[in-house]
Amino acid sequence: MDQGRTEPTLSPPRGLRRLLAKDPLESDLSRRRFRLRGGPVRSVFIAAERSYVLGFNAVMSREIEKVEELPEDQRHFGYEGAAAGCTVLDLLTMTRGRRLHELLAGPAQHHRHAAYLGAGRAYALLRLRPVRGARGAHPLLRWLAVDGFGFQWSLSRADRMIGERTMPDLLTRAHCAVFDQGLGRLLWYHDCGSPDDVAARIGAYPPSRRADLWSGVGFAATYTGGAEPDELWWLTEQAAADGFRAYLAQGCAFAVSARMRAGTVPGHVERAVPILAGAEPDEAASWTDRALIALGHEAHTHEDFQSWQSQIRRAWTRRHHH
Repeated sequence: MDQGRTEPTLSPPRGLRRLLAKDPLESDLSRRRFRLRGGPVRSVFIAAERSYVLGFNAVMSREIEKVEELPEDQRHFGYEGAAAGCTVLDLLTMTRGRRLHELLAGPAQHHRHAAYLGAGRAYALLRLRPVRGARGAHPLLRWLAVDGFGFQWSLSRADRMIGERTMPDLLTRAHCAVFDQGLGRLLWYHDCGSPDDVAARIGAYPPSRRADLWSGVGFAATYTGGAEPDELWWLTEQAAADGFRAYLAQGCAFAVSARMRAGTVPGHVERAVPILAGAEPDEAASWTDRALIALGHEAHTHEDFQSWQSQIRRAWTRRHHH
């Protein structure tokens, strides 16, 4: 456990929920043979996954309010886990997304990005194709469920997904690009925020997949953290050398927008955004908001989601190429 962190205590779940609850040791990424640097960097990734597991188990214990007892910068991960738990129960009991919808309408209303990522993780846990549906879901943010699916699927099969660079048969072509963003986030965890190692991993994938992988890395490096400023500067140089600097910035902008909606912006985010997005957090977040408004209320398809991302990249390009 991290120094200074007190874990909320959960009641033992009962019945089916007891069987579904996660072992807290799942958050120890070294058990999955991830590359873990020592010191505070390692604790960043373990703390994020531990908060996810706590949120998942809080749903199983019917104590979702315990997520609010997590440190403020960890609640995002707690609600990601809670959404995964709600979605697992919804899928097993065929309740058409009722629990996830209630979570989004209530405790997680300011953590929607995290909740959709968590919903996608649930589909991967049950080996189901990530459908985009929760009733009342945000029409574009729900595509983040495919990102969450990519993260969890790759976390559970890291040797195959990273070593052999396969793609699961469950996915349609439209899903694959968003899946790769989740895989990119997982690469950041897998190589413990090491820019050289992450860039080398991405370089082993076909060029057609690298843009989305860099987008996922930009999201995770901002959202979760785990790198010092000099390492983030080096990460931007690596992305630029690969031809995908704008994608790194786009992932960063998405992450800061998610963090700002949830309330206070953690220090690691404030430090990362000027480096990865080349703008202050308010400005980077505004790129995502303006692009979303420009798409209008009817936007919901994968093409719309891609258009949203490309408009964010154009905003970054305009900012840096005047």
